[in-house]
Amino acid sequence: MAKLYFNYSSMNAGKSTVLLQAAYNYKERGMKVLLLIAAFDDRAGKGTIASRIGLSADADVFNAEDNVFEHVRNAHETEKIDALFVDEAQFLTEEQVWQLARIADELRIPVLCFGLRTDFQGKLFPGSAALLAISDSLKEIKTICWCGRKATMVARLDGEGRIVEEGDQVVIGGNETYVPLCRKHWYRRELG
Repeated sequence: MAKLYFNYSSMNAGKSTVLLQAAYNYKERGMKVLLLIAAFDDRAGKGTIASRIGLSADADVFNAEDNVFEHVRNAHETEKIDALFVDEAQFLTEEQVWQLARIADELRIPVLCFGLRTDFQGKLFPGSAALLAISDSLKEIKTICWCGRKATMVARLDGEGRIVEEGDQVVIGGNETYVPLCRKHWYRRELG
C-alpha cells in the first residue's frame, strides 16, 4: 500500500540530501522516480533539487495553480512511476496536498514530501499544515541550534545579520538568510 510521507525539519537539517539519497536508492534498483520542486525556488537553477553538500538532480517544477495529480498521472501513463519525491513541500497548496494523497491512494505511488514545518515567525506553512494533518507518516529530520539543542525553529536574517521579525512568509534563501534555532533561542532572538 502506497503512503503519503512528510519529512520535515528546520533549515539546514539535510532534507534535500535525504531526498536525493532515497531517490538514488530507488533508481539504483531500476525503479523510476519523479522529482518535484517549487518553481520559484531557483537557488540551484530552475527545476534543480540541490543539497548543501553538493548533490543535485533535475526535477519537474510545480506552481500554486498546477494540478499535481494530473501531472503525475500523465507521467505515470507514459512510464510507470515507482515513487514521487517532493522537495520544498511547504510551498504546496492545501489542494495540492490532497492531490498527493490521491496519488498515493488511487495511483498507488508512494509520495515522499520534504519541507519546512514553520516559517521564521513560528507559523505553519499552508502546505505543511495540510501534510501534518493528512500524511500517513510523519518524520522529523533533526538539526541543532548553536547551543547544541535540537533546532525546531528558524530565524530570518537581514543583510546585516540581524533577525527579521516581520515580512513576507516566503523569501528564498539559504545560510545567508536563515539560521536554525532551538525554541528558547528563537524566542529570545539569540544567534549565539
